[in-house]
Amino acid sequence: MKDMIAQTEPVAERATRLEVGSPQLFAYDQPPLVSIIIDNYNYGQYLQAAIESALGQTYHNIEVVVVDDGSTDDSREIIGRYAGRIITVLKENGGQASALNAGFVRSHGEVIIFLDSDDLLLPDTVERVIEIFQTQPDVAKVMYRTEVIDAAGTRTGVINPPSYLPMRSGDMRRYILAFPFDMTWMATSGNAFSTRILYQIFPIPERDFDILADLYLSHLTPLFGPVVSLDDVGAYYRVHGSNNYQLATPTINLKQIRQSIQYCQNTIVYIKKFANHLCLLGYPGAAREPLSVSYIANRMVSLKLDPSHHPIPEDTILWVFLQGITASLHRFDVSLWLKLLFLLWFTAIVLAPQPLARWLATKFLFPETRTSFNRLLKGFHQV
Repeated sequence: MKDMIAQTEPVAERATRLEVGSPQLFAYDQPPLVSIIIDNYNYGQYLQAAIESALGQTYHNIEVVVVDDGSTDDSREIIGRYAGRIITVLKENGGQASALNAGFVRSHGEVIIFLDSDDLLLPDTVERVIEIFQTQPDVAKVMYRTEVIDAAGTRTGVINPPSYLPMRSGDMRRYILAFPFDMTWMATSGNAFSTRILYQIFPIPERDFDILADLYLSHLTPLFGPVVSLDDVGAYYRVHGSNNYQLATPTINLKQIRQSIQYCQNTIVYIKKFANHLCLLGYPGAAREPLSVSYIANRMVSLKLDPSHHPIPEDTILWVFLQGITASLHRFDVSLWLKLLFLLWFTAIVLAPQPLARWLATKFLFPETRTSFNRLLKGFHQV
């Protein structure tokens, strides 16, 4: 179909246009063009606000690409109202990676922001991001914090990530190669990417990332260049009960946990693939197999609370516990006290009866349920 332009000829066309490897590509003698790509599927009730937040940037050298991934609500009617002001991509439903791929090949910018259609950009976000890319053209991506809003758009005051978690800048390769999912990473709308870097990893594998494509983007781009993290809020992240990653209430959702395990496994495959391609497997601090405390914790929670539906058949409580111990001890970015807390948690959940195990899982997975304790944790992280 004409509007399913996602992966073959347009990618080749874009490669020619970008002239990858040209030393002038990111010299930024002129204000760089920024492409804000909005991916949408049946979020018509939020879509207009997302488009307006993109068009309303204080930095004016932008283009807005809106990809509708086969919506059946009024999304396409809303998109039609912006004819002449946005680039429109209408396609059959194919999932998040498919939508991002389709938007990428229709974009022209030197910097890309992927904005989920239920989220909003603050008016000066692009302006702040471009200041970084213009002064540090080798940067792979810029991250910024997000503030949670509810379904009606009301600010909640909740900031992602929580203040006790450091947002690191610089060369992040050893972190990605050792414990990728323990790094503070932002959901799709909390990042601005160098197109030069995205070209190295696109198209996103559509079968493996029909959702949670931000796992792929966030964990592969740091392999190609440094990261800059801004401490300020750059986007509003809407929590409305239908989010793929963040739940509206802090309750254990085992289906979502199992889903997260699967997509983390998919991401590890591509981390190892690109690390091998870039000859990074012997990089200082790299592990033979990435072992993230959070990833192992999800496996432990799934296995402990519902072993019959656990997605990794070869997992046993003892094996996952031993991996949790190893992952905890290998965290070179935290203090000894935090390592001991990880060890204590893994030991406690192994021994705990079901009700206590569920409580321990909730405390681990939902920081908002342990607010007073978080102040103590802030001192246990080493930047």
